[in-house]
Amino acid sequence: MIVGVSTSCLFPKPIEESLYQLAVNDVACAELFLNTHSELKKSFAHGLAKLLQRFDMTCPSVHPFTCEIEPLMFFSEYERRLTDSLEYYKLYFQFMNIVGAKIFVFHGGKGDKGKEFYCERYSKLYRLGKEFGITVAVENVTRCQSRSSAFIRDISAILGNEFAFVLDTKQAIRAGETPFAFLDAAGKNVAHVHISDNGQLGDCLPIGRGNFRFKQFFEKLNTLNPNASVILELYNNSFTTISELISSYNILKKMVEPYN
Repeated sequence: MIVGVSTSCLFPKPIEESLYQLAVNDVACAELFLNTHSELKKSFAHGLAKLLQRFDMTCPSVHPFTCEIEPLMFFSEYERRLTDSLEYYKLYFQFMNIVGAKIFVFHGGKGDKGKEFYCERYSKLYRLGKEFGITVAVENVTRCQSRSSAFIRDISAILGNEFAFVLDTKQAIRAGETPFAFLDAAGKNVAHVHISDNGQLGDCLPIGRGNFRFKQFFEKLNTLNPNASVILELYNNSFTTISELISSYNILKKMVEPYN
């Protein structure tokens, strides 16, 4: 079980600057949150790969800037757009091959066009990702179909081995559920976690500012997938200084030590 920090925590700082700031603060693992098309260029990816290598960092995952328009790209009735979108997402997978990332975070569709339709479209992207050695994983997001644990349980049953899941703890709280409900729903398909603390002060807090049951969470995660990656993802209004962010990362590292 590895622990890291998302470059999105430092948004709107450019991704390469965010990655460098994490690196010089001894963060050993980082999720890359891409913010625009030009960052998908191979030359840019190689630059980030060199930075990762220089500081002996790993990158388990990539988050796309196109997540907000995935309903339009993948879940409309316009087949040509779907074909073009699959072709476009090859750019992400090529980027990931360069930086060494294996998990692609997918928000998916909105509305309710039915689980079978959702699974049919997701499967196309999942299988495409596998051609590049990439696992496309659905994230629970309150504004998307994936917001409920019941939905995750149902599509997991439909998709079987062609399914992976990203659990976002704060999004689970925002949807009126617990992260544990999503662990139960996805089971061994949980591949990746976006984690933060939560409590009376909010649903996206630095570690130690809330009352989330981290010990029980990591114990359960370890039984489901001991190789899962756990990424600290705080919104930039959730903390005030880089030292506060790094402190949360260091606390998480100690929490997962028993499972390494």
